[in-house]
Parts: sequence; structure tokens; C-alpha cells
Amino acid sequence: MRRDGHDPRRRALLLAAGAAALPSAGLAQSDKPPIKVLVGFPPGGATDAIARVVIDKLPAVLGQPVLVENKPGIGGRIAADAVLAAPADGLTYTIAPNATPTFQMLVYAHQIKWNSVRDFAPVAALASYPLGMGVALSTGASSVKEFVEWCRRNPGKASFGTPGLGGQNHFLGVQFAKAAGIELPVTPYKGSPPMVTDLVGGHVPSAISLLDGMMAHHRAGKIKVIGVFTKERSPLMSDIPTFAEQGVDVTSGEAWTGMWAKAGTPAAELERMQRALQQVLQMPDVRETLSQKLWVQPHFRAAAAMDALQRAELAHWEPIIKASGFKAE
Repeated sequence: MRRDGHDPRRRALLLAAGAAALPSAGLAQSDKPPIKVLVGFPPGGATDAIARVVIDKLPAVLGQPVLVENKPGIGGRIAADAVLAAPADGLTYTIAPNATPTFQMLVYAHQIKWNSVRDFAPVAALASYPLGMGVALSTGASSVKEFVEWCRRNPGKASFGTPGLGGQNHFLGVQFAKAAGIELPVTPYKGSPPMVTDLVGGHVPSAISLLDGMMAHHRAGKIKVIGVFTKERSPLMSDIPTFAEQGVDVTSGEAWTGMWAKAGTPAAELERMQRALQQVLQMPDVRETLSQKLWVQPHFRAAAAMDALQRAELAHWEPIIKASGFKAE
């Protein structure tokens, strides 16, 4: 947050949302049918902003119109359903965070119509970003060790906020509490903004989420971000230590955003899109916007690597979710 009160990242999100009403570059230069990329989250949100930064460059690379269509709701599930309802012809894709194919399938398997490994074809991963924990100043904690000690002294007050239940943030908290040997109930919120507001106000003692919404408050001294749940420190915020280096071995907190198509989409179309995405993610202006304005690291992974990562996450989280006893309503 700048001293004049303007948040550059928020401005970037709003500009990206405003672009929804504008035709993509190069639409008039091709008679090929448009490609639709479905985003299961609202315009102006983090996933939508990442998608638009990348998709804005695709028409020129592919020589074909590429349109964003927002279908928000149920953690990205509505967009996923729409992809599966479309023909597998290389004209419909979705961009989503890893939480959609991983946690929707593991937590809400009884509600969804698909299996993410069987029914979707990975195209490429686009960006990665750490998940971390912020604590209220009222805890007096400035490290993981100090927060754990505060929790032990205040068992009736200890809890952690998450933007919703049944996602990666929620189960990271479950993992953390188990590894640290503390009781830490979850307090769910309808999204990150109200959660961060409560964290700044001291109404919830800690919160686990993407750090884009917390870092400005951390820099301003209004909260303390005590760590990230990744194996290594993030180049986006290299001053924030990992939980592992502070003695709590929870390292499954990298989140990422990728593109999928319907299974059965011709391999040539998938490879064509994958090459285009790789080219876009090498563009200096794209890399700068993602890292400097959206707080995410450009991180291209080809389809095979993305598929392996997704399968490893499913195998990692399934026993943790079962052991937690959490049941989705």
C-alpha cells in the first residue's frame, strides 16, 4: 500500500476486471473460431487477474481470438462443469487454482460430477505462490515458536481464520496444529477480505491464506506474518521465514494456478496451447506484472510435470483430510 492510500495490486486487479468488457487483442485478425477460457471466480479476483494477464497475450501468439468467460461459484466447480459439458475440440479451457481439482475432489467427491485426473487434461501450470500465516499484534508473537507458546497459554482464545472450509488453507492449519502439538480450532470466513479485516482488528488471532492480502498490513506493522508453508522462502517475500526453518515441518503450502482442458481434447491442440503459454510466460512484461503487481511467481510447468504435481498433491492430502474427520455438508 502506498502512502497515498492507493494499492497498486488492487488497481491491477480492477484494471483486469475492466478488461472483461473489452475485446481481446487480435480478434479482427483471424477467421478462426474463438477459444474460450472459463474462470470459476469473479472478475477482479486473484485467479481472474492471473488469467487475464496471460490470456491478453494469447491471440497474437496463437493467431486466434481468445476470450475469458467468468463462471464463478462453488470453488471453481461451475466452470469445471461447463468445460466438461463442452466439446473436446480445443476451443474450451479453464484456468483455476490447484485447490479446485485437488480439494474439490477430495472433500466434495459426493457432490461433484467428475474426477479431476480422469476427466480433465492438464495443459500447463502458470504461476505459483506461497500460503502463509499472519497473526494479530495482540498475540505479541513475531515467530512460529512464539505463536505456539501463546496458543498454549491461551487455549480458549487460540484459533485460525481461513477463507472458507475444506480448502488448502483449512487443512494446512490442521497440519500445523498437529505438528506443533496445540489445539487450534478453525474460524471460517466468506473470503479473505473480511478475514484480514478481523486479523488487523485483533478479532481473530491468526489467519492462513495467500499473502497478497496480508503483506501490506505486515509492512505497515498492523499484523505480523510469521511464516510461509513452503519448503523454501519465496522470492516474492524473501524476508519471511518458512515454518520448517522455525522447527515446524509443514511444507505443503505452495499454491499454484494452471490451465486444463476436457479429457479427449486432441493432443495437437493441447500441445499448441502449451507452447503458447510457455512463450507468454517468458515475456518480460508478463513476468513483471505477475510478480510485482499480483504477488505471484511466473512458473511454467509442462503438462506432464503439472499432472505429476497434481497426483502427488492428491496422494498427500487425502490421508490428512480423512484423519481430520472433516465432513462437507
